[in-house]
Formats: sequence, C-alpha cells, structure tokens
Amino acid sequence: MTTVPRRHGITFPFDGLPLHAQRDHVRALVDAGYTDLWSAESGAHDAFTPLVLASSWAPELRLGTAIVPAYTRGPATLAEQVASICDAAPGRFALGLGTSSDVIVGRWNGIPFEKPYQRVRDTVRFLRSALTGEKVTHEYETFAVDGFRLGVKIEQQPPILVAALRDGMLRLAGREGDGAIINWLSPDDVRTVAPYVGPDKEIVARIFVLPLDDRDTVMSIGKRAIASYLTVPVYAAFHRWLGRGDLLERTWELWAAGDRKEAAAAIPDEVVDDLLVWGTPERCHERVEAYAENGVTTTAPAIFAGPEQVLDVARALAPR
Repeated sequence: MTTVPRRHGITFPFDGLPLHAQRDHVRALVDAGYTDLWSAESGAHDAFTPLVLASSWAPELRLGTAIVPAYTRGPATLAEQVASICDAAPGRFALGLGTSSDVIVGRWNGIPFEKPYQRVRDTVRFLRSALTGEKVTHEYETFAVDGFRLGVKIEQQPPILVAALRDGMLRLAGREGDGAIINWLSPDDVRTVAPYVGPDKEIVARIFVLPLDDRDTVMSIGKRAIASYLTVPVYAAFHRWLGRGDLLERTWELWAAGDRKEAAAAIPDEVVDDLLVWGTPERCHERVEAYAENGVTTTAPAIFAGPEQVLDVARALAPR
C-alpha cells in the first residue's frame, strides 16, 4: 500500500472564460476542498502563466503542470521558468514533464521528435542539477549544456513527475522522477500501469469528464474527442499495449485514409465508456474515485463543460 497522501486536483484553467476572469472559480475550488491545480499545454494557454496567476489567487493550492513538453523549450529556458514559479510559490509547485507528441513537437513546432525516452530522461537529469544552482557543463545524449548556472535560488526543490504511457517511460518515472502523470486510460488500466512506477510514488491522472446523462450525445462528443487523441502515434501505441488494438484498428485505418468522420464513428461505445467519465454528478464522482481506488494518488479531472456549468460539476467531484 502506498504511503503517498491522496490529493484532489483539477485541470485548470477552465475553457470558455478569459484567464483573468477565473479568480472566483479558483477561490471556489479552495472552498470545495481541492488541494491542487494542474495546467496543460497543447494548443491553448501555456502551462506556466495560468499557474502564476493562481499562485496569488489561492496560496492554499499546490500547482502542477500536466504537462510541459521536454522539447519545446531549451534546457536553460525551461530551468528558468521552473525556477521562476518555484520562487513565486515556494514549496507549492510540481513539474510534470513529458514527451508530448509528434504532432505538437514536430508538426506544430518544427522540432524533430527524436529519442523521446532519452530526451525526457536527459531533461530530468539536467533539471535536477540546474535547479540546485550548480554550474552545469555536460553533454547529454540528446543535448549539451555548456556553463549554465541558474541565477534564482530555490527555497525548496520541486518534485518532477514524468508523463508516461507504456512500461519504459513508467519505469523512468519511478526510477528518476518523483512519480508519473497518466491520462486517457480507464480505472482498470491503472492497475496495469501503476506497478511499473513502483511503490510510494505519486501518480497523477488527468481524467476526462463529460457531465451529461444523454448516452447518444455522450457517444457523439466522446468519439470525436477520443479520435483526436488516440490516432496520434504515441497514444495508438499505448492502447495497443493496453490491449485495445482490435477495438481501434478500424478507426486507425479510416483516419490514415483521411476519413476522420467515419474514423470517429468506428470507435466502439465500450471505448468511450472506458475512457470518459460521464453521467450524473454522482456517477461521475464514483467513477473518478475508482481511479484512486486502483492506484492513482492525485486525481485531476478535466471537465468538458461551459463556464456556466463547470463550477457546479467541480463541486460535485470535490472530496467528501
């Protein structure tokens, strides 16, 4: 049994509201009993700016990135950004770091998506050294740093969690990181991935919540959302590894042929039921708790809802 304390996070910021208008939402999360805010970075806000705002709005909350790509900032720039938020919120920041995907890294940023395992490993090792303030001159396998010394003194070193899908990266998360960040998996899948991370390590799960009780609507929305992720090569490989290859093969074939509408429609209903939390507030709460029962230590739901509804759903998912 893990000795890591249970934490209750939520994915932030919320869609549909300007970032500057979310202070009252953040304060309401504190009142509801949440402990963490976890930002993401995939095509909207960057991962750090929302957390800097939240650090002053809610000094009670821990702040985490889920995730920052290891490729899209130079090592020194990444160290500077991490140090800056550690300085703004001492002892309250956790860095979630991962490969991201070939779409974000290669197609959107024009950076070769090469040696992802090694790039994350090297970045973790560099940050462990750089954040102490020591001068770093080292040739890593995927980049070299010559004479960098961080000019910010950090009061407390942040935990570094590695975004992980399959066994290799999960083991890296447990061996060189302080834990793992996982997503797009079912509660039962947690039983498969958690043992690779090892005992007494934090496991953060981004859990996608669609607070609707209309099955037809859920299936329509859910299949489109799932298709946009699970057709990305790293996620396709992940779900083959989890055993969903036969269920998703037709989707991957149609997507490769350019028929995205039919690709989404080909996703079996059972895959939506597995990967999305949906239904009444009570049902959603129970499903989120199932992740924790199977090994997740920090739940971080991402709520698919408009700004007029998202806070009510967040309260329904709050710790009891």
